[in-house]
Amino acid sequence: MNLDQQIEILIKNAPQDGVTPTVIEKAVAPILKIFAQQLQHLEYYILQTFQKNWVVTTLQNRGTPQLQKKVIYAFTTLQDARTFQGTNDPNILATLLPVTHIIFQLFAMKEVDSLVFMEQAGNLTTGAEIHQKDLQENIQNQLQKFSQEQRTKSNKIPPNYA
Repeated sequence: MNLDQQIEILIKNAPQDGVTPTVIEKAVAPILKIFAQQLQHLEYYILQTFQKNWVVTTLQNRGTPQLQKKVIYAFTTLQDARTFQGTNDPNILATLLPVTHIIFQLFAMKEVDSLVFMEQAGNLTTGAEIHQKDLQENIQNQLQKFSQEQRTKSNKIPPNYA
């Protein structure tokens, strides 16, 4: 499934309230695509519990232990997801998800600092990171532009309006 098809599913699954699908299509989707295009794959495995909660890993700075960040890892292969951190916990599932859906979830996760996409199969030491703050800022900017465009359109009164 390509990025456009993934976006269509997000729009289709959005609350059909007359506003949300349009906001996703015009303001959120372009940013999701920009971030997704920086990655190498269209789908990744995410670790989650049976309750469908994503597994969050807290990383701590060795030099400054009080500095921490919470990340969610995404893997290109099921094998990498299963062997991550040397455990094979039967209570954790690896679920294959479209990349735009994963990034979209990050937008809503205020408690998570970033997503780390492990791009190369078999390499669990390096990945591409998407920071929640960067995603949030980009989507907020796009939402402001969209909102301003909508206000401009609604303020235009036809010249023959009487």
